[in-house]
Amino acid sequence: MSKPTILENAGGVTFTAKVVPGSSRTTVSGILDDMIKIRVAAPPEKGKANQCLIAFLAKQLGVRKNAIEIISGHTSPVKQVQIAGISAADLLRKLGLNEQDAS
Repeated sequence: MSKPTILENAGGVTFTAKVVPGSSRTTVSGILDDMIKIRVAAPPEKGKANQCLIAFLAKQLGVRKNAIEIISGHTSPVKQVQIAGISAADLLRKLGLNEQDAS
């Protein structure tokens, strides 16, 4: 499994997410190339999948919804997501992507 590209800045982190809408449940399904792959239960219409993604990340990471911003890819499955108040290590750990024994 490769590692996702996560950029840390003074206020938090920015990463690329591959979002798959219309899934049976909302969950992190691993890493695809350098992106974090997230399946969302909401359909890809009228921003519902984006809202579902933000709500899911807020719950998983323990941050407020307004700390999460989709900075690009609003209508695309590949999105740039910025999250304030969290480190890259915390992001990976809380999403269950922490790989202690990765090569």
